[in-house]
Amino acid sequence: MTELNIAQQRLHNQHISRQTFAKPGDVVQWLGAVQAQDYAAAKWALGLRLQDTTDDDIEQAFSSGAILRTHIMRPTWHFVAPTDIRWLLALTAPRVNAAAAYWYRRLELDEALFARSNTALAKALQGGKQLMRSELVSVLQQAGIATAGEQRLTYILFRAELDGIVCSGARRGKQFTYALLDERAPQARLLERDEALAELSRRYFTSHGPATLQDFVWWSGLTMADARAGLAMVKSHFAHEEIDGQTYWFAPSTPFSQEIAQTTYLLPNYDEYIVGYTDRSAIFDAAHTKNLDARGNVLFNHTIVINGRIVGTWKRVLKKDKAVIAPSFFTPPNEAETRAFVAAAERYGKFVGRAVSF
Repeated sequence: MTELNIAQQRLHNQHISRQTFAKPGDVVQWLGAVQAQDYAAAKWALGLRLQDTTDDDIEQAFSSGAILRTHIMRPTWHFVAPTDIRWLLALTAPRVNAAAAYWYRRLELDEALFARSNTALAKALQGGKQLMRSELVSVLQQAGIATAGEQRLTYILFRAELDGIVCSGARRGKQFTYALLDERAPQARLLERDEALAELSRRYFTSHGPATLQDFVWWSGLTMADARAGLAMVKSHFAHEEIDGQTYWFAPSTPFSQEIAQTTYLLPNYDEYIVGYTDRSAIFDAAHTKNLDARGNVLFNHTIVINGRIVGTWKRVLKKDKAVIAPSFFTPPNEAETRAFVAAAERYGKFVGRAVSF
């Protein structure tokens, strides 16, 4: 198995080089969770993995609650499936809370205050209400809970998400709202801890493989011990190969493609194809770090992928009637690569409902 095999198989397993799912929720459930702090980019991450899907289609799925957005796993926003949100929270929230402990102490947020804030939020949102952050400030203040300073409110709501009290509601204009998780996902499953560990491990290595145990630890936010235990429960269902001292696990039902095609994809920042792994050497040559934006992290950039490798970055400006797309290749593309890039850009333009210009 070569780096090219690894890259092409990841494209396949992540449903980038094939689009067989019909609904945004199907993609989210397949991947386990999809990083989504950049909301517009995360919508394209789903659209990229679906056929003939538009930004409006993803927005509708979000508004209806077919996909939810909350803090889970690594302490950042993710899209999750409603049926999965409870067992995922139960498994990963303790680790996220541990990571946030410093801020809880600094902001003088303790368990007694969280109990009060959770009660106030639940009461205000019951009956299907969906409220914006600014409206929840008033709710908390009326309950005698200080919200001065952006971080204090952020961590109160953050904890309410981790405690399974609130999750995303539909957007109101461009503003996000919060809703009661019990009302937004009444059919959410609960799993025993070992069952949840096994399920998350199975989802990850099926959808993100070939991947290493270290990749899974990074992606899930679990301890090495928990990640190892989860893999041990399901590894009989996976094949593995060792390369340069690293063991890569993958589903044996999807054979490696030996075909090298000039296939080009425009990935958003934080795409699972990049964020899903701690070792990105199979898809990105670190020598090109100097070609990234000032932050110097490929994860933060919209990327151009050809044959599974990141070969450049792209930026876009959405205007009323067009999407202006500006590529920045690490090395000058040949004619075939240029044509493939234009086709990929036009696919993005179709997703956002605009003609593309360069």
